[in-house]
Amino acid sequence: MKRRARDIEFRHLRCFVNAADHGSFRKAGSTMGVQQSSISRCICDLEDRLGTSLFHRHRSGVTLNRAGQQFLPRARQIIRGLDESLHAMAALGRSENGSIRVGIYSSIASGFLAELLCSFGDQHNHVQIELIDGNPEEHVAAIRRLKLDVAFLTGTRTWQECDSALMWSEGVFVVLPERHELAIRTAVDWRELSGEAFMVSKTAPGQEIYHYLVRKLADLSWHPDIHVQSVSRDNLLSLVAIGRGLTVVSEAMTVTNHPGVVFRPIKGERLPFSAIWSPNNDNPAFRRLLSMA
Repeated sequence: MKRRARDIEFRHLRCFVNAADHGSFRKAGSTMGVQQSSISRCICDLEDRLGTSLFHRHRSGVTLNRAGQQFLPRARQIIRGLDESLHAMAALGRSENGSIRVGIYSSIASGFLAELLCSFGDQHNHVQIELIDGNPEEHVAAIRRLKLDVAFLTGTRTWQECDSALMWSEGVFVVLPERHELAIRTAVDWRELSGEAFMVSKTAPGQEIYHYLVRKLADLSWHPDIHVQSVSRDNLLSLVAIGRGLTVVSEAMTVTNHPGVVFRPIKGERLPFSAIWSPNNDNPAFRRLLSMA
């Protein structure tokens, strides 16, 4: 059965273009590291599949006939397109390009996560990193659907269908108005905070902070006074500054300069942070980020 043009292979195009460029099957074979006879057979096979000859053959070499002249730019375009695709895929495999979607639950003003993202960006500046705020349940659901590559969450909880690793820990700080009586202290303990009113944001990580406060203050046999505010974390600090209540933050956020408030560490408190990801995620850029972490 006659072979069809759609059965043309990449080797056919390589041999054809090299022969056309050098005007000789022998020189094309030398360039490609194969025998002249291999080039000749490959060109004959290509012509058979196309149903037309491509070269005028003579003793001094070969020249393109009319069909060959028309076919040459198309062959070059196919080779160039495939080379570009292979280069792009190789770059993606080396994490030079691509994108990563990262779920965060902590400030990236400073600390481990800020340093990680900065170092990764320096080494892979063509990789786009998208940061997404949210609560743990939303992040993990997105990870399972491969809509999120990784989430950095508080705690060491095991999440079903996910892999995890403890990454770092941060101190826990109470945010006080500058005029608060505890503002003169270098550190405070929970018992000194047991009679205070606290505030958390309705947005993430407010829910997690709420449960954290309930757990810590309940240990003191005191019913916690916690108000949920429909504001961002930045505006929550503004409410602290005007005396509406206190809040707590992780250490990474204490480098921010917010007027009217001070940050004081709570004695003995450390908050662990873990990376959560899907074992089915084969995004090479993400895998490089995880390896660096």
